[in-house]
Amino acid sequence: MPAPTTPARQTDPVDGAPSDTAPSDTAAAARQALDTAAAQQETPPAPGLPADARVADAQVEERWALFFRWGPYLLLAAATAVAAATRTSITSPTRWYGVAALTAAALALHMWWARTNAATNAATDAAAGATTTPPAPVARAPHRRAAAFYYAARYALAFALTWLNPFYAIYAVLGYFDADRLLPARLVRAALLATAVTMAGSQAGGLPPGSPVAWVAFGGLFGLNACLTLVLSHLSAQETENTRAKAAMIGDLAEANARLERALSENAGLHAQLLVQAREAGVAEERRRLAAEIHDTIAQGLAGIVTQLQAADDTADTDPDTARTHVRRAAALARDSLGEARRSVHGLSPRALEHDALPDALRKTVAAWADETGVRADLTVTGDVEPLHGEIEATLLRIAQEALANARRHAAASRVGVTLSYMGDEVTLDVRDDGRGFEPDALAPPGPGGGFGLGGMRARAERLAGTVEIESEPGQGTAVSARVPLVRHA
Repeated sequence: MPAPTTPARQTDPVDGAPSDTAPSDTAAAARQALDTAAAQQETPPAPGLPADARVADAQVEERWALFFRWGPYLLLAAATAVAAATRTSITSPTRWYGVAALTAAALALHMWWARTNAATNAATDAAAGATTTPPAPVARAPHRRAAAFYYAARYALAFALTWLNPFYAIYAVLGYFDADRLLPARLVRAALLATAVTMAGSQAGGLPPGSPVAWVAFGGLFGLNACLTLVLSHLSAQETENTRAKAAMIGDLAEANARLERALSENAGLHAQLLVQAREAGVAEERRRLAAEIHDTIAQGLAGIVTQLQAADDTADTDPDTARTHVRRAAALARDSLGEARRSVHGLSPRALEHDALPDALRKTVAAWADETGVRADLTVTGDVEPLHGEIEATLLRIAQEALANARRHAAASRVGVTLSYMGDEVTLDVRDDGRGFEPDALAPPGPGGGFGLGGMRARAERLAGTVEIESEPGQGTAVSARVPLVRHA
């Protein structure tokens, strides 16, 4: 009879590995289980099989536990019933006394083993703090010596019963199922072969074989049973190893998923933080833009209006026509400043660039500045003029306006020169005056006291990956040079 696939080999309750030796008493096993429970409390278990897989494994193990608990009794009863039904044709009346004695001994052996193993499991569970007793009285078998004695005694009884009546092989088949649970690994194969001897003797017609033909049949059947037993045992061991490898892989995947979930949670937090920082940066950038636009449009316009109104007031009594001219200029500056302020709020390009390219817009700006201040101002354009990106043109125009405004307020110059140069991969704007000059290192910090205009020019250029350089000395005039990349209009 071929050997069925056996369940997984029982592991030692201390280190989880198959053990060939065992503690000598229940107290030692209890102490080991207590140490194991304490270690498990200190170190959280690694993620293993999913919950549904663990439930399925527990159900399978529970069914095996029921089989090992009640299977020996049922198989012994079935074998006895079949043997009794055939007692007149197979077993002589004198042998029935031996059959009865051996059957009673087998029943007593199973009762002893169930009680011994149940007591051991209960002690182990109590030491580990278990709340319930597992329904598997033979599933753990911590006493290897007692388990080996039980297997050997049961095999001897089954072999003797099969010798007396071949139908007791129904009972002897138990040796295929629990050899790896009850015996050390080095004895499992010998136990399976010994069980194959019993099964082959029963299949050959009983032990001992009564003729040469029966001996040949016995040898053939033993070889068949032995091969099938060893092959199926090997396949079962491989299946068990594959199951453990899959469990380890699933555990690794579960741990990787947990790490991924933690990383996703951290990324979500970082994403929210980046959104907040981006919003704050956008708000700060918009504030800087509006501050620069206000300085370059409203502040300069108001300064021009004040200058024109003061000039009108100074000439009101002596030269009414000139005073009216200054008032008209002040009104025009107010209208222009109002329009520029509205365009700045909406992020539009300067009014001067609405219909003109940068060279023409600069030419008109320089001419208007010269007309307002009475100072000679010239514009020079060098290189091949190309249409530039709107942001490039607006930045250079604002820098020119700020440099001219600074020259009007602080330089007291008699001549100003503005040069716009197209240099292949960059555009430069130079504003020079022959005024009083200053010490660049002595500039006041940005704020009500001054210095905001120069810082604003640098900030505008840096937003376009450009630079602004200031060269000035007291009494030697001032030169402002801005360089930005040449980005053509799309």
